[in-house]
Amino acid sequence: MQGKLVTVFGGGGFLGRYVAEALLAQGVRLRVAGRNPAGANHIKPLGNLGQVQLIAADVTKPASVARAVKDADAVINLVGSFDNMNAIQNVGAGNVASAAAAAGIRSLVHISAIGADAESEAEYGQSKAAGEAAVRAAFPDAVILRPSIVFGREDQFINRFAGLIRMLPVVPVIGANTKFQPVFVGDVAKAIAAALGEKGVQTLELGGPNIYSMMELNRWIAKAIGRDPLFIEVTDFAAKALAVGTGWMPGAPITGDQLKMLGRDNIVTGTDGLAAFGIVPTPLEAIADDWLDIYRKHGRFGGPSAKAGPADAGK
Repeated sequence: MQGKLVTVFGGGGFLGRYVAEALLAQGVRLRVAGRNPAGANHIKPLGNLGQVQLIAADVTKPASVARAVKDADAVINLVGSFDNMNAIQNVGAGNVASAAAAAGIRSLVHISAIGADAESEAEYGQSKAAGEAAVRAAFPDAVILRPSIVFGREDQFINRFAGLIRMLPVVPVIGANTKFQPVFVGDVAKAIAAALGEKGVQTLELGGPNIYSMMELNRWIAKAIGRDPLFIEVTDFAAKALAVGTGWMPGAPITGDQLKMLGRDNIVTGTDGLAAFGIVPTPLEAIADDWLDIYRKHGRFGGPSAKAGPADAGK
């Protein structure tokens, strides 16, 4: 990929930062496309002078997508959302794939999610599955990657639960038995970079080395930050009432669609993408300790944490 131009839609987000690092290390020229280019200014210092270009593009607007892929050698679509899901994750994904095909792009990597299923009860799963179908229809050789929950310093998953555990003496857990296979954002980025130019690769799933139930994951976080709250499993009835009563509010604890997503495990059941690309998955305990100190008593000066290991996870 040395010297090649790669357009990354959604490259200014959490995953985009790590994808940019992986690609720039290979010597690519990077074009970061997003609705607000200024939101990706932090990507520019990661490359050399002139190696990173920012461009305005909205995946729901085909003309802007076409401009963003012009003269590119490869395209990566990282865009996802919990709002306006069909327009962004279905129609938008199709717009990116169609523009890439029309421009003669040789390689397209599309990021979906474990749980993408046309029969899913959740709109999120339905829209992800519809987006995959749209990508396949427009660009049959696209590589589709489905990560489980992605963790890293800037994530909105581990950090969210760590914040609750820090604040509350009693922590309610919704979907306590639902299983997850958290995957390190750096490993996902490596897989994306490795997928560029691949032929004959269809849909791959990305998961970490350990599987946790929601309850196990909360207990792991609590141990890692030196906290000992009382965890209470929320019944299905109470969870539904909470989703119906507050799910429409900004910042709600859980929405109706998120509750439906928790009805199914989020683990690798298909082809393991990390293994396919020769990537050794990074365990949660190897990374999280570097940033979870902010949730400990007295922060990083509160003494070493008790690191949880694979033995604390359901396998």
